[in-house]
Amino acid sequence: MSIENLVTEKFGPLQGVKIVSTGTLIAQPFAAELAAEMGAEVIQIERPGIGDVGWRNIGIRLATKDGKSAVATTWIQERRNVFCISLDLSKPRGREIFLQLIARADIWMESSKPGTCKKWNLDDAAIWKVNPKLVITHVSGFGQTGDPDYVHRASYDVVGQAVGGMMSQTGFPDPIPPTRAAPWTGDYITALFTMWSSLAGLTYARTTGKGQSIDVAQYEAIHKTLGGTMVEYFQDGIVRERSGNRAQGFQPLDTFQASDGWVVMGAIGDVYSRMLRVIGLDPAVPKWETARTQLESIEGIEFDAILRGWISERTVKDVVTAMAAANVPCSPIMTSKDIAEDPQYRARGMHVEWDDEQVGKVKGIGVAPKFSLTPGRIVRGSVPIGHDNDRVYREMLGVSADDLESLRRDKVI
Repeated sequence: MSIENLVTEKFGPLQGVKIVSTGTLIAQPFAAELAAEMGAEVIQIERPGIGDVGWRNIGIRLATKDGKSAVATTWIQERRNVFCISLDLSKPRGREIFLQLIARADIWMESSKPGTCKKWNLDDAAIWKVNPKLVITHVSGFGQTGDPDYVHRASYDVVGQAVGGMMSQTGFPDPIPPTRAAPWTGDYITALFTMWSSLAGLTYARTTGKGQSIDVAQYEAIHKTLGGTMVEYFQDGIVRERSGNRAQGFQPLDTFQASDGWVVMGAIGDVYSRMLRVIGLDPAVPKWETARTQLESIEGIEFDAILRGWISERTVKDVVTAMAAANVPCSPIMTSKDIAEDPQYRARGMHVEWDDEQVGKVKGIGVAPKFSLTPGRIVRGSVPIGHDNDRVYREMLGVSADDLESLRRDKVI
């Protein structure tokens, strides 16, 4: 008898949800992994013998337990709880097996250039013939439709940030070049849009019995986070420019240098008055109200100089303590070391240890957000390419040992 569920332990709010993931790198697979941490069954498909060559290898790597290879720390962090199989979707037999997986899935997430799935006879119509309730989430740089010059372009995180409008506002004014938001912020934003939209589609499918296709364009997901940027342009012709860490239109909200490091601090509304008292200024004096919104005025420049002088004479700890006592938002700019030693991170258990199948015991970022009744969990670490082939193909789909060997020999898996 074939197994019904790969996830043997029931946990999290998404238990019972079955997701097939065929993308690479960050945005789409990270969305699937978030679901896996919340109890969903996620099957990640990789190319036979190659795998996700980028995300398995890019950046700092840790040696595997046998010492014969290494795996990227990002893969270790972002592929927990995921069942990894290898399958060549471009081959007819690979397509047949893929459709067997799709027949039992709730969601298929994929990231490829538009037209790739159709080339493999795996367009939406063909998929829905097998599973009409399936939610199909396509993730790409510029969407499945639109200007032909854009639709087939390749994209990375930094390209999405540039086209989406984020990069034009990130960094300091000319002549300093625009800066990307790190690390891979555009891709992670896209992952969150991928996850929530897929679950919204699943809610509709479970209510109506009808699956649908979701078109997640990376640049649009990024663009959605720009607040009033486009209203300002369409209504008044305003083009926002880079202003460093300083807010536009009010102060203070910026980075400030203390005697032994940097802090960030902001004061809006009533908080501004409390902040003035902390640094020894009287909120009743009219010029400080002028300084709040007229940054380039004499009053505004004077206030900024006073604040920076007050902060520069004190340590980071003293500044943060004084502002916190007055309920003014303020924090050190924390490094990995600072974060690892921080009492709030420790109190909430945000960093945990788990057993990675490839490198052994590791410690990293835990599960978030925290559910009161159905918390997410880490049930296993990342795995090598094709690690779950036997379990998925033989135990779940019922492929015989001989057929499995034939599939390996023909490089279908």
